[in-house]
Amino acid sequence: MKPALLGQLGDVDIRLLRVFRVVAEAGGISAAELELNIGRSTISRHVKDLEVRLGVSLCRRGRSGFALTEEGRAIYESTLRLMGALDEFRAEVSDVHRRMTGHITLALFDKTVSNPECHISKALQLFDDAAPEVTLDVYVEPLNEIERGVMEGRFQVGVIPAHRESPSLSYQSLFHEQMWLYCGADHPLFLLDDARIGAGEIQACRYAGLGYHSPNMEIGRQLAMERAVTAYDQEAIAHLLLSGRYVGYLPDHYARPLVEQGLIRAIGQERFQYRCEFLSIARNSPKPSRAVATFLACLERAHGGA
Repeated sequence: MKPALLGQLGDVDIRLLRVFRVVAEAGGISAAELELNIGRSTISRHVKDLEVRLGVSLCRRGRSGFALTEEGRAIYESTLRLMGALDEFRAEVSDVHRRMTGHITLALFDKTVSNPECHISKALQLFDDAAPEVTLDVYVEPLNEIERGVMEGRFQVGVIPAHRESPSLSYQSLFHEQMWLYCGADHPLFLLDDARIGAGEIQACRYAGLGYHSPNMEIGRQLAMERAVTAYDQEAIAHLLLSGRYVGYLPDHYARPLVEQGLIRAIGQERFQYRCEFLSIARNSPKPSRAVATFLACLERAHGGA
């Protein structure tokens, strides 16, 4: 496709980018039809117009299915940042008029809803009461993706386990989570009394750990547990435990139903465990909009803060 110079962004460009964002997130033009409430032929024409405008091919579509090109993925990421910046601008204009409108994109770490210390749902209730005109998008993402997304402006607020701090982010303590090391019912250690299981036996087990920087990774290193398999969320670790071939950490609240069914059990509880703090994160600069600041205050209030 012949390269094009974009020049100034206009309303038409922004409208085309919004259509492309929905298509990318829906996984295809047909799937985006309901979300956009316009016909497939119109959506296809909009995507084609955007490709001509940008001078790149954004996606492949045909019998083999839908997929973003490398350039399409880059444009999608840039589109998320642009839309985030536009939402911040609208929120700042609304602040001038003392009305809270606009849009907040929230990213959460997985498997927190069953934690009795987690009150994100209460925070959402408080925020809806305080700012009913502000709309929300809520994602569940890995820790590193949440951090990167907040730094880049794709997410305005994140909720993550504490592990290391960045000077570009502000942090607020919310709740805690207890992590135990588990094995499955078919694992050789499952039927042994915990007092008979030595640290060396546990360290010799095949360990399933998370594949990004996190408390899980730090604790694994401290306890000399080398990963035999890498997982990227706790659901994956649960599946690996149920295979009977691995040991791995899970939150106690998430593991409880599996424990009650006799499918997994905690081992090495005196040494092989840790308590994890969860934090909200937001960018220090630019200054959070009034809507984002209100949402952060609702998170703090819901979790027992001022």
